[in-house]
Amino acid sequence: MRVSLWTMGPTVFLPSLLFGIGQGAVLPVLVVSARDLGASLTVAGFVVALMGIGKIVADLPAGVLADRLGERAAMLLAVVVALVSLVVCVFAPSVWVLGAGVAGLGLAQAVWGLARQAYLTEVMPYHLRARAMSTLGGTQRIGLFVGPFLSAAAVSVWGTGAAYGIHIVVVLVAGVAMLALPERSIGPRQRTPAPGGTLGVFRRHLPVLRTLAMGALLLSAVRAGRPVAIPLWAEHIGLDAAQTSLVFGISGGIEALVFYPAGFAMDWFGRLFTVVTSTVGLGVAYLLLPFTDGFTALMCVGALMGLFNGMGSGINMTISADVSPPDNRPTFLGAWRLLSDIGSGLGPLLVGGVAAVALAPAVASLGVVSGLAALIMSVWLPRYSRRPPEDSVQASAS
Repeated sequence: MRVSLWTMGPTVFLPSLLFGIGQGAVLPVLVVSARDLGASLTVAGFVVALMGIGKIVADLPAGVLADRLGERAAMLLAVVVALVSLVVCVFAPSVWVLGAGVAGLGLAQAVWGLARQAYLTEVMPYHLRARAMSTLGGTQRIGLFVGPFLSAAAVSVWGTGAAYGIHIVVVLVAGVAMLALPERSIGPRQRTPAPGGTLGVFRRHLPVLRTLAMGALLLSAVRAGRPVAIPLWAEHIGLDAAQTSLVFGISGGIEALVFYPAGFAMDWFGRLFTVVTSTVGLGVAYLLLPFTDGFTALMCVGALMGLFNGMGSGINMTISADVSPPDNRPTFLGAWRLLSDIGSGLGPLLVGGVAAVALAPAVASLGVVSGLAALIMSVWLPRYSRRPPEDSVQASAS
């Protein structure tokens, strides 16, 4: 069977959308659940952070797991872990048990995300790879956008537990869809075990991890800073909650709309053109943010951020797929995702840390980091990422 974006729809992109809906449904109620169990605001914030911590901790093991079991088995295992974790969250008798369930959701996200990326890297030809990765990221974003609305409707009728119920249902449906993935493509492959284990993979690919992957780390930090920078600046200039939500919603909506054009641009104009355009544009938007002093100006800059952030949809996954080795590919991707997720955690910390002194420099600092990320990508991406010669023929014929 010929592989195309359409053939991946029911078995890869639909489960991605469903997982995103589930995550979007649960995220808004985690603080409420923690507070209901007696947590302070600080502890409740830590409980929410455990999802990201669990994801970072599991990145490397997820790669090894997908390498050993195959992507399909790893994704189905992630479904089981997610279901168990959600049940723990629903029936948690204490805030720390709730935290364990939330961390388990992070573990499941790491395995799920890594296995899907590794699978698409294996089956999609180079000239379709960026569109596949951007669609994967885009469906996840759409799910995260839709999930809170479903959660709000359900919670208003049945209470907080309904949000977890939504996640359980969509995870079950995603798991059933995953069963349709063809065994022949994704069963455990005859791979040579990585010499020296995970550390051996790190050592062999250290040149790309300490150069190009550092650009990916900075890019992730810049992109993760937006959900913090916009609300903080909106508060600083005196916007109310409704105006802030509208600015944030417009920015997120534009980002969700441009994911497929972003993949098309990567496939046709090249990874370097797309990543530099996206990163420089996002950096300019961050530098403009401190000059906004009202709702209209902030909305325009927020829309600009959404546009350029959306242009980079799937770029980290695409670049890491391009430079990943044929052998022990999931393990390498796990190392790359670890660095990328660390960057995602550092972005909000950078804004929050500098904002303790002054907010305008905190926001502008992300613009500087954007420029540095673009510079690193410009220098190192041409050295490590090249279109396979045999795929150039396929691309011109398609």
